[in-house]
Amino acid sequence: MFESWIQRMRNGRWWKLASFARRHPRSIWAIVASGLWVAACDTGLPLVTRALLDSIAGGEFEPLPFVGAYLGIGIGLALGIWAFVRFAGDLAAAVSYDIRAAAFGRLQELSFGYFDRRTSGWLLARMTSDCDRLSQIMSWGILDLTWGSACMSAIAVVMLVLSWKLALVVLAMTPILIWMSLEFQKRLLSSSRKVRSSNSRLTAAFSEALGGILTTKAWSREEEDLTLFRNRTREMYDASVENALQSALYLPLVLTLASVGTGLALVVGGWSVEASTLTLGTWVAFVTYTGQFFQPAQEIAALFAELQMARASAERVLGILESEPEICDSPEVARRLEAGEEDMNETVDTIEFRGVSFGYGAETRVLENFDLTLCRGETIALVGPTGGGKSTIASLLCRFYEPTEGEVRYNGRDYRSRSLQWLRAHVAVVQQTPHLFDGTIGDNVRYGRLEASEDEVWQAVECAGAAGFVSALPAGLDSPVGEGGARLSAGQRQLVSLARALVRGAEILVLDEATASVDVATEAAIQAGLARAMVGRTSVVIAHRLSTIRSADRIFFIEGGRIVEAGDHGSLMARGGRYASLHGGVDLQRQAIRFTNQ
Repeated sequence: MFESWIQRMRNGRWWKLASFARRHPRSIWAIVASGLWVAACDTGLPLVTRALLDSIAGGEFEPLPFVGAYLGIGIGLALGIWAFVRFAGDLAAAVSYDIRAAAFGRLQELSFGYFDRRTSGWLLARMTSDCDRLSQIMSWGILDLTWGSACMSAIAVVMLVLSWKLALVVLAMTPILIWMSLEFQKRLLSSSRKVRSSNSRLTAAFSEALGGILTTKAWSREEEDLTLFRNRTREMYDASVENALQSALYLPLVLTLASVGTGLALVVGGWSVEASTLTLGTWVAFVTYTGQFFQPAQEIAALFAELQMARASAERVLGILESEPEICDSPEVARRLEAGEEDMNETVDTIEFRGVSFGYGAETRVLENFDLTLCRGETIALVGPTGGGKSTIASLLCRFYEPTEGEVRYNGRDYRSRSLQWLRAHVAVVQQTPHLFDGTIGDNVRYGRLEASEDEVWQAVECAGAAGFVSALPAGLDSPVGEGGARLSAGQRQLVSLARALVRGAEILVLDEATASVDVATEAAIQAGLARAMVGRTSVVIAHRLSTIRSADRIFFIEGGRIVEAGDHGSLMARGGRYASLHGGVDLQRQAIRFTNQ
């Protein structure tokens, strides 16, 4: 039974989170030692006062020893308080760092599907306010528990020694305190969960509003979005007020119990002094101890209330830390990688989709029994209507997602039998919506290969067709791009993203609408660069601009998750099918745009 209790404790949320504090034993022991020291000083002070009053009443008063005792205890208290403030602050900062680092590391490991189901605001709330709350409660909670339990235990022992009858009268309040704490546990936990949930929704709404501010202004939706944000804020306000009222009610009830205990000590102790069964000094010490006994009780009660409110934060942070990536190396693959048995320089000669089926949800089927083979050095293009499955094919090829049925094979082997590190080393991707990190152009290009030299970076920039606008900037490659590339145009961001893929030197290049945000002249320059970059590489190009894929070795028209037509540009145009119709529609659209511009 005891062993099962220990096992349940180790599987509990707080035990798991306490592992972050246990990484810093020096700070923990310093906090415990300082807490015990302060508790000893707090317990000793009334004893000095008792001795002082009894010596005065007995006519044997000598002031010097008492002055020294008070001075020594005062200095001891000051040193103890300084120590626990110092080390508790150190531990809080260290735990906050460790939790955030662990959570961020786990987010880096999780698959795309995890982020498809969660908003950025949902994640931001857990990485900021939830982590802060947990680090504070773990560091200061150790102090409160150490000092509070030691102080209450020492005071209870001293009171029982001084007068066990009077001590039992005062300690009779303890069972009431325990019962009341258990009752408030349920209420505080429920309301704190509402607070954290509404805080996540509020953070998500704020993050989304900032990201879409241009769209909001363009469509004059300021009032409607403000109303939506006010509703989210009202939810947060109502939940916070409910939680605050419960906390505000809990602590005064503890104070009430402390006042009742002090009153009993005064009345019963006063009768004992009058009956000469208790000295005046002992009575005063008892009254002091009664107040001191309930002071740490108040702190522990406040910690208890905070634990209930922070329990929701613990659930949320552990939700990230305990999430397992849907796509990861199997134990056998990880063993081979660690043992150096994975041939990282193996050349990819063929890529095969064999009977691949895939859906983003149980009810959404994007691909059904899909087959496709790519050969080394070949350039294929995927065209077709939006939602047909083109980008899904590219994502499966890169193993951002895995087939629900069938296999994707590299050199005849299911790519799940190879490491993600091996696959990432062979594939470079330019996504439809490029993302640049806050830094310089050179930093973002070199993100594809951190050890790339400046000459290699410039070569990739030139090959991508970005040399013109980069050279025109005053700082060149050292020009800052701003958060998310805000200082660059959409087309410039896409060119930098393309250069980032090229500097990687991977033998498989995936371009998902890589030229969608550039003008016709820039597109022509990119085509010339890509023609050089694609030599010797296996390339997969997804494009709506058909000029981008005319020179592809094979073109596949994808619709409804299957290949409708396949061939090169000439044969597909001669067939007069879906591809030819799409090509004609694009030409008519360009003519209309050209006429409108004139």
